[in-house]
Amino acid sequence: MSTSSTRLPESRYGRSSDERADRTLKIVGGVLGALMVVLIGYFGYHYVGQNKISAEVIGFDISDDAVQVHLEVRKDADAAGYCTLRSQAEDGGEVGRADFRFDGDDTRIDKVVTLRTKARGTSAELLGCHAD
Repeated sequence: MSTSSTRLPESRYGRSSDERADRTLKIVGGVLGALMVVLIGYFGYHYVGQNKISAEVIGFDISDDAVQVHLEVRKDADAAGYCTLRSQAEDGGEVGRADFRFDGDDTRIDKVVTLRTKARGTSAELLGCHAD
């Protein structure tokens, strides 16, 4: 018993609709992939290249009504801005938040700032720095 093939002869009737759809999907996928790479590059440049002031918490000392925070700030010589710090209590509630301003021509600043709290804090967290 023989079975007949339902397949069309190769290259006789042009491309099938599946082949055209596959090619269209490949083109759309390539374009979307290229756009995603460009978008990631733009946001990466904007975040890293345009950030003129950044800081790092080196350490902190806790007392009943304040937290002494040692900050290391790096900025462009002509940049001015502020960094926001907060402290939380043991239960996770915020007990203090303040902005500390950094001006001048120095590109690296080591400074100990005092964050006043309404109760005993257990941490000092840098929320971010912003240039003017």
